[in-house]
Amino acid sequence: MISSVLGVVTLAYLLAGLLFLVAAFSPSPRCRSLAGGFLWAGLAGQTLAILGRWTQSYLGALGPGPSPALLEKIRLVVHQAPLSNFYESLVFFSWCVPFLGLVAFRPYLQNYLGILVAWLACLLLAYASLGVDSAIRPLMPALKSNWLLVHVVTCFLGYAAFGLGFGAGALYLWQGRRFRSRLPDLPLLDRLIYQTTTVGFLFLTLGILTGAVWAETAWGRYWSWDPKETWSLITWFIYATLLHARLVKGWQGRRTAWLAVAGFLAVLFTYFGVSFLLPGLHSYLT
Repeated sequence: MISSVLGVVTLAYLLAGLLFLVAAFSPSPRCRSLAGGFLWAGLAGQTLAILGRWTQSYLGALGPGPSPALLEKIRLVVHQAPLSNFYESLVFFSWCVPFLGLVAFRPYLQNYLGILVAWLACLLLAYASLGVDSAIRPLMPALKSNWLLVHVVTCFLGYAAFGLGFGAGALYLWQGRRFRSRLPDLPLLDRLIYQTTTVGFLFLTLGILTGAVWAETAWGRYWSWDPKETWSLITWFIYATLLHARLVKGWQGRRTAWLAVAGFLAVLFTYFGVSFLLPGLHSYLT
């Protein structure tokens, strides 16, 4: 049932991206409104699917027998958040992109930026549905922690913000080529790069800090230079450089756009590349 809902959501994101593409070449408010409607509908459906999987995980962990006490139920609910493996993280990553786009950066979400949000969410969901094991399995002992929820949520909200910044940076660098008149204004893109980087940097910082606290309780040390930790720190430094260069050195325009693109490539390697090429303490997430 949940996989069927996610299939419909994937189609909704695909259609939203197509409608944003049509709106980019045709000044049709109705087309842009339909695109936004499909994006909202997809986000709502995906939210229900995530809550449904969360309920399934909780009921599976609850099992037969006497009902536990209230505090134990709450603890079990938190631990069973659908964020504990590669499939669930992909689904949540794909949810974060339209969520941030519609809630935090809605004024910018037109035409090409709408295409980026809709199709990035669509690709992540399609990959999760077609190429990743979606079975619900018992949690490993290291994952039975209250830090799981806050650590993963903050990290992926940061990734999603950086994805929006990547789109703005790529559009900025594309200026000067064909269809320039149809692209967003350069000052708007520059402002979006800064705002998304600020939001993403805040969430990534919280993700790294909560991950360090979690690591100390799970493995007995705050930092172990695991490949995932190392590349998260590299990504953090790239975006710290972008913010420092803008606020202190006054960098704007193409230089910050290139840093936004480079930063998101580091995000993708941290998430995908490290998971498959550099296994470490986080290998249970694949």
